[in-house]
Amino acid sequence: MSGLNWVKSSFSDEGGNNCVEVAVTEDGAALRESDEPGRILAVRPESLSALLAAVKQDHSP
Repeated sequence: MSGLNWVKSSFSDEGGNNCVEVAVTEDGAALRESDEPGRILAVRPESLSALLAAVKQDHSP
């Protein structure tokens, strides 16, 4: 998965470490941690949507 345009989370710390990065792929998206860029998780759009909805629900006031 080389040549992807990785975007860091807005929640990353000031040094840019300890964050999740995401890139758009032909089949959906790719996720990785900034401190382990070689480990990439490929996800389909519906799976990523479900993950984000669950995270938002768990962090709602």
